[in-house]
Amino acid sequence: MGKHYRKAMKELQLDLVRLQHGLRSSGKRLLVIFEGRDAAGKGGTIKAITESLDTRGYRIVALPKPSEVEATQWYFQRYVAHLPGAGEFVLFDRSWYNRAVVEPAMGFCSSDQYAAFLDAVPAFEKLLADDGIILIKYWLAVDQAEQEKRFAERADDPLKRWKLSPVDLVARQKYAEMGRLRDVMIERTQHDHAPWFVVDFNDQKRGRINLIRHLLQQVPLHDEAVPAVKLPRLKGKPKTEHVTEQASWVPDTF
Repeated sequence: MGKHYRKAMKELQLDLVRLQHGLRSSGKRLLVIFEGRDAAGKGGTIKAITESLDTRGYRIVALPKPSEVEATQWYFQRYVAHLPGAGEFVLFDRSWYNRAVVEPAMGFCSSDQYAAFLDAVPAFEKLLADDGIILIKYWLAVDQAEQEKRFAERADDPLKRWKLSPVDLVARQKYAEMGRLRDVMIERTQHDHAPWFVVDFNDQKRGRINLIRHLLQQVPLHDEAVPAVKLPRLKGKPKTEHVTEQASWVPDTF
């Protein structure tokens, strides 16, 4: 699986580079939302998608808890500031859909706020689509046994413990409730202009490959190869870099 996965990812990342080139050439705007349970694989998938892209052409949006001021604003307000401009690819690691699943499950919003959100989303997303934004929404699905395995791995790994928040630990006990809320969310907000797609992420590598292939099929802007670059010939011999003696060099320890 490892060798096959690396080969498939290399081919897909080349197509993603072409997609980014196609977005820039056409001026189109692409917004992809990644939702799913904790430890489903959202962050790793976003990293895989952006690994070879020009950092100036994409943005990853992962917003923290709203500030006191943001909590008093129109709910969508802080998300609107992060929408893509011409030629941009924006990836939301969680999004306004926090109010559809996490917030009601954890008691972070009222029942009236939850109901108002579900009523407002279709119109809000229709405005985005009518303005030309390509909006695609993914739910990364993972069974509870696999989720628990990943939680245990994170708890044991000092490089990953930061991923386990107090909210994550409480949400473990709400697997069924969050599944019910997810289904209501999809049923209420599934539209041609902003479709939902569910991806099996019990195997993260397989899930990444399937999601990226699907994404490329939804946005057919990757047929044109990135133009080749011909380097002009250097004048004279290659030079050694001589830095001012006032500079401090980092010790060579490796």
